[in-house]
Amino acid sequence: MTQDPSDDLLRDILRKSRVFALVGVSPNPVRPSHFVGRYLGLKGYKVVPVNPGHAGERLWGQEVRASLADIPDPVDVVDIFRRSEAVPGIVDEVLAMDPLPKVIWMQIGVTHDAAAAKAEAAGLTVIQDRCPKIEYQRLFGELRMGGFNTGIISSKL
Repeated sequence: MTQDPSDDLLRDILRKSRVFALVGVSPNPVRPSHFVGRYLGLKGYKVVPVNPGHAGERLWGQEVRASLADIPDPVDVVDIFRRSEAVPGIVDEVLAMDPLPKVIWMQIGVTHDAAAAKAEAAGLTVIQDRCPKIEYQRLFGELRMGGFNTGIISSKL
């Protein structure tokens, strides 16, 4: 289980991924899922919002989808903004996708070891209890601008 992923793995995922599906995203701009999705879009990722309660609406230029099955194009990362109890069902939805995404990413506070093991057994990388926005900022130098010691020393971004 990738509960403590290396910086190299996180950096690799963030460099190679182009499309994120955000499951449980909120259209409310003060919700973490909203500003994470907006941030990822500003960094050049295509962000597909997934929330059955807002299906058909638009966020960041994309149609909100009711489920992962409703996304017509391939996805690289499924980012889960739901409670841990919902993760097994979401993993089942992910495993029904064709083609499969490469990564399931569970947000801060979201973990489910059994569901993660099932996804990893199917060949997916699973990141738990982390935020791609925070990891992007930490690994590519943006948190340093806010005065945070990231532990990363680099002359390149």
